[in-house]
Amino acid sequence: MIINLDNTIIHNIFISEDHNFYGHHGKAPGTTPMVEVNEVICEAGKGIVGDRFHNYKEDYKGQITFFSLEVYNDISATFEIENLSPSAFRRNVIISGIDLNSLIDNEFKLQGINFLGTQEAAPCYWMNGAIAEGAEEAMKGRGGLRAKILTNGRLKKSPEG
Repeated sequence: MIINLDNTIIHNIFISEDHNFYGHHGKAPGTTPMVEVNEVICEAGKGIVGDRFHNYKEDYKGQITFFSLEVYNDISATFEIENLSPSAFRRNVIISGIDLNSLIDNEFKLQGINFLGTQEAAPCYWMNGAIAEGAEEAMKGRGGLRAKILTNGRLKKSPEG
């Protein structure tokens, strides 16, 4: 069964040409910004065109990442951070109204594109520096969703996003 998320609002879409944290253990973080875009091209089995994980490796489970607007709002409030950009979490798509963990091991459709939820995009110690001390712990179990892209298509920011 494919879960239909076509009524889910996409608030933000981000891409980045390079990794700031991934592969930087024991080194300083990178400085490549996340760039907010209105739409992206999703390529089945490859990822988002223009993003750091596009063509990363065959059958990669994190071809696209999703993050909950509700978690973003909670983290901002918990750490009393005003004007925290959702890009700080280094996830591609910020959406609302869905428990992302419920999509793990499930196929879902968003804006006509099929995805397979593969695992939580677990937070790491870098979040303590990028957000605030304690952010890694606060995000455990709700760090977002890694997914594979199963069909080609364009993913667009929702007009009401």
